[in-house]
Amino acid sequence: MKDETKARHEEEAVIAMLMMRAKALGEKNAEEALSYEAEDAIEFSLAPPLVYYGKDQAGLQAWFDTWEGPIGGEVRDAKLTVGGDVAFWSGLMHMTGTKTDGAEVDLWFRQTLGLVKQDGRWLVAHQHASVPFAMDGSGRALLDLKP
Repeated sequence: MKDETKARHEEEAVIAMLMMRAKALGEKNAEEALSYEAEDAIEFSLAPPLVYYGKDQAGLQAWFDTWEGPIGGEVRDAKLTVGGDVAFWSGLMHMTGTKTDGAEVDLWFRQTLGLVKQDGRWLVAHQHASVPFAMDGSGRALLDLKP
């Protein structure tokens, strides 16, 4: 397979995996969502603590259980770079839905994913989600920003 064709094939494989993962997240299927993560994955999430190591199905399912119905989403400004058995994805994520307490969620945040190819499968090895914070000394998270 020519280098350009192989690179395009790998990009398509990463995108297909990310789409299946996004579907599982939206449907609140923790087991399926985590099947796209490496065993030694590291996550810097919007929620505490500062870092998660490995797969935490119980924690992810507990978070899913705070949602009424599916979790909506959209992506903007996505960028994917693939090189060999590693890839880097970044983009703006839009999360929408209703929490079990009736609160409506409409949040844009930044996400970066580091991916690795293991045993022929692309997996998320590193993820980082963040929102900007006010630089006025208040430390307030800016949850109302939109692209």
